[in-house]
Amino acid sequence: MRAQEKTPPPAPDVLLFANGDQLTGQLERGVGSSVVFKSDETGEITVSLDKVKSLRSSGSFAVLRKNVPVNRGSVIPGTVHYEDKVLTVVTPAGETRTLPEGQIAYIIDQPTFHRELEKAPGPLYGWRGSINGGATIVRSTDNGTTYTAGVALVRAIPSVPFLPARNRSSFDLQETYGKLSQPVIPQTVPPTPPTIALTSIFHSDAERDEYFSPKFYALAQTSFDHNYAQGLNLQDVFGSGIGWTALKSGRQELDVKAEMQYEKQTFQTASSDQNLVGSTFAETYSRTLPHKLVVNEAASALPAWNDTSAYSANASLGLVLPVFKRLGLTVNSIDNYLNNPSAGYKKNSFQFITAVAYTLK
Repeated sequence: MRAQEKTPPPAPDVLLFANGDQLTGQLERGVGSSVVFKSDETGEITVSLDKVKSLRSSGSFAVLRKNVPVNRGSVIPGTVHYEDKVLTVVTPAGETRTLPEGQIAYIIDQPTFHRELEKAPGPLYGWRGSINGGATIVRSTDNGTTYTAGVALVRAIPSVPFLPARNRSSFDLQETYGKLSQPVIPQTVPPTPPTIALTSIFHSDAERDEYFSPKFYALAQTSFDHNYAQGLNLQDVFGSGIGWTALKSGRQELDVKAEMQYEKQTFQTASSDQNLVGSTFAETYSRTLPHKLVVNEAASALPAWNDTSAYSANASLGLVLPVFKRLGLTVNSIDNYLNNPSAGYKKNSFQFITAVAYTLK
């Protein structure tokens, strides 16, 4: 029996520059008036279409037009050929469509388009973020150990910036735990056990956003907080509201949110426990700086409407410094304010945290 013949590989894509130079390789994508082309000679390069005489590709792409809502009817699928400032698309049915250069919004490879727009992603697809951890250990007259650990994850669907947002999920967790043992000096007879001081500050939250326009979305959110420093055993919040992406670009993003919520607070002193109906007004901002430094900032105020004295607020500011590949160093400051802590405890709790971070992509 004769071995089945192998299917020959597709012909390479060809990019011809206006000056006569030529590259062979693979067209990867296009954004507006430029394309990203990959070849063995140059690697991945971005080329302005005004420098291209012709481009012919054998791959399958989806072409999106400027100022046209993205749906199955508005997307032109097929093989592409660019020449004389006109993009020609041959659909799988053999139909030829032409598009002037000025009307091109995006050229997306068909597998990416299918995964991001037409196929429902699985629960593990598209998560990005980081995991961080650190420790401080002291062994002397006093014995102290402090651990910090955190997780920050976000999943935006679609996960590519050139398609309109549909939904976004996020999860955050941060724990600081410390134990300090101090002996009694001078020691007594019989011996007095050492004093033990504990630190435990925990925060976790999860949020789901559903976009109903390019910038506005409905949200559902929950959070859990525990803080020995304020006598707070547990604060759990369940709420929903609206959000606005006020600013979004390749380098920065600013979101503003408002919600109504139920809030329950339990303290080490049970008489301080509260059941509250309130709101959260929050903003989050992130910006990528030169050298791949990333700044993350967030602030929120939580008024309570059935007890106006039971308000709280928190703010954080962090910097991520890349070190090697996916490893980096994080520096964070976190401030929590609780206007009605348990009796004898301070209202404010401040943390300064440094940790090693691993970025998930």
